[in-house]
Amino acid sequence: MTEPQSKKALTRRRVLQASAGAAAAIGAAGLPVLQTNTPALGDKKLTVEPLIPSQNRGIILYSVRDRITAAPDDSGVPYGFERVLARIAEIGYKEVEFAGYTQHTSILGRQITPAEIRKILDDNGLVANGTHASINAATFQQQLDIAETLGMKNIGTGSDPTNSAYQSDWDAAADLWNELGRQAKERGLRLYTHNHDVAYSFLLDSGPLDANGRPTASSGVRRLEYFFAKTDPKYVFFEFDIYWGYVARFKHRTYTNSRGQVRTDLFDPILNVANRTKRFPLFHAKDGDRAPEQANGHVMTPLGEGDINFQQFFEVIGEPEFHHANWEQDTAPGGAANPGQSLSFADISYKNMSDLTIYRQ
Repeated sequence: MTEPQSKKALTRRRVLQASAGAAAAIGAAGLPVLQTNTPALGDKKLTVEPLIPSQNRGIILYSVRDRITAAPDDSGVPYGFERVLARIAEIGYKEVEFAGYTQHTSILGRQITPAEIRKILDDNGLVANGTHASINAATFQQQLDIAETLGMKNIGTGSDPTNSAYQSDWDAAADLWNELGRQAKERGLRLYTHNHDVAYSFLLDSGPLDANGRPTASSGVRRLEYFFAKTDPKYVFFEFDIYWGYVARFKHRTYTNSRGQVRTDLFDPILNVANRTKRFPLFHAKDGDRAPEQANGHVMTPLGEGDINFQQFFEVIGEPEFHHANWEQDTAPGGAANPGQSLSFADISYKNMSDLTIYRQ
């Protein structure tokens, strides 16, 4: 089994680097900016704290899905919930986000139950902080039952509330999510949705109309930003996938208005959260290298090996006790050639997440 090598060590010097220009712009907008340069201390004592509290460092199990679902083998790599969750706890993670509740039936001779998974969590000192489930009115109460069994505070999905570009469909989705969010709150949970880049593409909400009476132009409002405004902040929450936010910044820069004019609007992932920070209890701390020749402009990497400035991101959005960071890398599984890769990447990413620190007076 080949151990992956870190190609970009997340050094203390590197994690403290921040964009002075971006910080100035954010400060001018009236949002809090924490300084990362060493201040003139005088007699004041400087202390260091983790930027992401240890109890809020998590992993979505989609990153290690190959080992959760693996049949018993002789690779020496953990497989199934019991062994994989034990390894995740050993690495240091305190929380997990689910991406399904099944493992290979040959492990127990049947499928594992949510109650059995909960015992494994408890035995390893792990907390379930969310899930990517199917969110719809027909099965929502059943999903809430599972979430309660697993001890979750949040229940969500990896899909957008609608794949449509049209305002009327987002209106209908907002009505449904407000109701489901109300049901979740009645049972002590928060309902959330997770973004990909297309969620931050532009809504088609203005004329001229096509042959079916649908708008063909945009006022410049992004789909999910419209959804923020249409949903009740008491009932509907969000998990921001930081990587896909930066892909949106790369891909979704222009729209055509009702006059046929092309307009440019730059998406800012930090301000997207900072302007409504208490609506984002969860994050996917997913890293990527810039790759402008690629369709998405980035290529996924273990956390700390890419170009995304997590130090600046988590400093500016604030509320460290409220925010929970789940490491994710869609491309972590190494297949038969390297069955240990996803868990090795989980180890690298946890260490680099732990190295994010903040200095205070």
